[in-house]
Amino acid sequence: MDYDSVADELYALRPEEFTAARASAMATARTAGDRELAERIRTLRKPSLAAWVSNLLVRSSPGEVEPLLRLGEGLRQAHQDLDGAQLRELSRRQHALVRALSLQARQLAKEAGHPIGESVQREVENTLHAVLADPEAARAWAGGRLAKPLSAAVGFPAVAEDARPQRPASAPAPTPSRPGGKESEQQRRRLDRARKDAEAAERALRELQGEAEAAGQAAAEAKEQVDDLQQRVEELTGELERARNEHQQARFAERAARERARTADRRAREAGRKAATAAAQLERLSSPDA
Repeated sequence: MDYDSVADELYALRPEEFTAARASAMATARTAGDRELAERIRTLRKPSLAAWVSNLLVRSSPGEVEPLLRLGEGLRQAHQDLDGAQLRELSRRQHALVRALSLQARQLAKEAGHPIGESVQREVENTLHAVLADPEAARAWAGGRLAKPLSAAVGFPAVAEDARPQRPASAPAPTPSRPGGKESEQQRRRLDRARKDAEAAERALRELQGEAEAAGQAAAEAKEQVDDLQQRVEELTGELERARNEHQQARFAERAARERARTADRRAREAGRKAATAAAQLERLSSPDA
């Protein structure tokens, strides 16, 4: 028993089976004396429905994993190279492949007994877009152990406005005059400031997204605990109801037994009196003076 095999088994399960299986694996690890493994297993989070569907896609269609990873590498390289033609072709393939995979994931979920709606399908599509944009997201998705859907960054790595390919001019541009040079320098500075502002805004957005995801995860964990406790309450309520019924039946049986005992005692006393009367009569009849 090791961490990777346990994690793979848990994330291959349906969401409603996860919690009980995790508890069983923790108990097995503790019984084996491996408390460190038990603690690592405890930290494994139950997957959301969208994360489970994304994992299901990886596990059920391993042949689709590598093409998406290669497409992501190509898109990221094209953005770095500022290759407009390649970007257009890869972007077209991106949208077609993401849509096809999300529909495939939806069908797999339906076949597994968990039909999903449009909102969950959009979360699956966002996860696939994140896989294309972010190498770390790609590795996480390919591992098949997502606990929550992934969020794509704001587009692909930013391309500076003044670094984008320009349409070639038909003739060389005239050498700018000195005032024009100042204007060009001012434009460059404005672009630098805009680029820095955009980068800062993106960082802030990612921090807020991280906080939102953490809050969402905490809420999901709290709900999971509530569900577990609710299930335990229902089990205890059922046991209490059964105990009450058994107690009531025992009281009925006790009253019936007491009534039978009283009846038997009364009959015994009557029989005793009859026996005494018969004995007295026999004694009188047996007397010589009778």
